[in-house]
Amino acid sequence: MIKAIVFDLDGTIVDTEMLWTDAMVNYLKDQGCDCSRESILEIVYGRSWTDIYDDLIASFPAVAATSSKEMALILSVYHQQLRDNSDEVVINSSVKVLKELAASYPVIVVSGSPRQDIIECLQIADITSSVQFILGAEDYSPGKPHPAGYLMGATMLGVEPAECLVFEDSAAGVTAAKSAGMMCVALSRASAHKQDVSHADLVLSDLSELNLNDLQRTINCSLSPVSD
Repeated sequence: MIKAIVFDLDGTIVDTEMLWTDAMVNYLKDQGCDCSRESILEIVYGRSWTDIYDDLIASFPAVAATSSKEMALILSVYHQQLRDNSDEVVINSSVKVLKELAASYPVIVVSGSPRQDIIECLQIADITSSVQFILGAEDYSPGKPHPAGYLMGATMLGVEPAECLVFEDSAAGVTAAKSAGMMCVALSRASAHKQDVSHADLVLSDLSELNLNDLQRTINCSLSPVSD
């Protein structure tokens, strides 16, 4: 029986991972680093900021002296510029499902992004009031695909991991959810960076396709609202 809902952020609620990738490419090129979008995508997609930072400074010595906090602030400026010029960053169907589920279940967000970025994205998507709490890169370690963040979320909610349903979009995220002993619905959009999410309990191209009856049959559980 599911008692809580856990959402990933980037690529699941907001379409920002490509923007983050481009922000990092632009930043690195401004620092004189030779990099490709494809190589940065592999570093970024589905991973926590802590792990991304470690890979960046290992791969690009020119930025190794920049602290994690300082680089996060710099990249936020690059990201903000790209986001302001983007037509749409909110995945509206995902937001709709989140709001519907939040009417009956506690909903949290567990992301590898810094907390401030999560807060800003929740505000943009107008779902701040629908989310009980967030866990960001500063809150847990190791990052996905390790289950630490999801296990912490279950503990803070006061539920068993098996009572949590996770919505993810990356291979690392699905691995983290399943390793935590949680059920997982993977979002695999045609426009997103291709990920192997076949190990999820259910894979959808859009969360508007979510059918609770189908979900019950697929993962052999029933979704029952939490009793007060």
